[in-house]
Amino acid sequence: MNLPNKLTLLRIIAIPVFIVVLMMGHGYSATVIFIVASLTDMLDGHIARKYDLVTNFGKLMDPLADKLLVMSALVCLVELGSVPGWMVIVILAREFAVTGLRQVAASEGIVIAAGTTGKIKTITQMIAIPLLLLENWPCRYIGVPLDQIFLWIAVAMTIISGVEYIVKNKQLLSM
Repeated sequence: MNLPNKLTLLRIIAIPVFIVVLMMGHGYSATVIFIVASLTDMLDGHIARKYDLVTNFGKLMDPLADKLLVMSALVCLVELGSVPGWMVIVILAREFAVTGLRQVAASEGIVIAAGTTGKIKTITQMIAIPLLLLENWPCRYIGVPLDQIFLWIAVAMTIISGVEYIVKNKQLLSM
């Protein structure tokens, strides 16, 4: 197993650890776990592309691990009362829709690459979640709800990127 795939597996293993640590009330430790796991997402993709280590396992498991990490964090944040459930439903619905669209495309031999808005969506989620986990630290001391701002941006980018994927690939839906 190559290094990018090991990093992906590490991210998957980190998810239940993150959940247990967070739900036991250790928000700072959970935040560190989340950030490290998020960084492995960027690192494994970079290494895989740079050294031509792209595998079918990585193509399948890397995006799945990313979605599982983000969704686990968001569901826990709903449980903790930090995120409204409807926002998580919007994000989850988009992920299911885009994943389904990608499966249809793959069955036709078409690869749907991640678009810029999808990447922005992921980045805003990866910023919002640690801010939410840390209860808006350090911005709470200056009265700027940066956690909520990034959460709303993430939801907006989720909707925008989802619509973009569907519009750009609408021909797949008419087959």
